[in-house]
Amino acid sequence: MSTIINENRLHSKFKTLDHKINELNDQKINAFFESLGLTERNDVAKDFLKWENILIVVPNRHVSHELKYYKYAISRISFLTNPYADQIHIFDLKDWKNASQNKTQFQIREMLKTSFGGVRRNANPRE
Repeated sequence: MSTIINENRLHSKFKTLDHKINELNDQKINAFFESLGLTERNDVAKDFLKWENILIVVPNRHVSHELKYYKYAISRISFLTNPYADQIHIFDLKDWKNASQNKTQFQIREMLKTSFGGVRRNANPRE
């Protein structure tokens, strides 16, 4: 019987520590987004910390490579390179999974042209 009580106490401590870790990770996410200038933009959702996981859409592989370290240093963030994006955007990872589920690579590429940060570019630059 005493083993169960100790086990319950241990689980309670783990739960408390996990909560503190999540709070610290939220602070990391805030600091990271502030350094990218995302918290000041009007097009960025303000409730991003409520999302289970955050998808950060970057416009090219160069930016993705610069930010690669943070993928491992911060929990709950994932990166996606969208060559049709004009800047960094954030989305709920759940939305990405729902939108890309059961799609072929070609369908996903076409979808990225107009969503998840994608901006369709004109074929003729004079227009």
